[in-house]
Amino acid sequence: MLGDELRKARLAARLTQEKLAFHAGLDRTYISHLENDKKSPTLEVLFRLCRAMGISAAELVARVERRQTRGK
Repeated sequence: MLGDELRKARLAARLTQEKLAFHAGLDRTYISHLENDKKSPTLEVLFRLCRAMGISAAELVARVERRQTRGK
């Protein structure tokens, strides 16, 4: 679920995976793994990604939480 919200936030910020990876100082394949829920970010990585997308980590996590709540 985090991966879907991360992808939505990236697209809303009009960033490619490559550009997000560059701005966050990460590898593009790692971004892909995160978006496909194959990996989970550390808090530090989550903050770096959110800064690069111009969104707060709290907002991104809240979106995931709302999605989980609706799913139950």
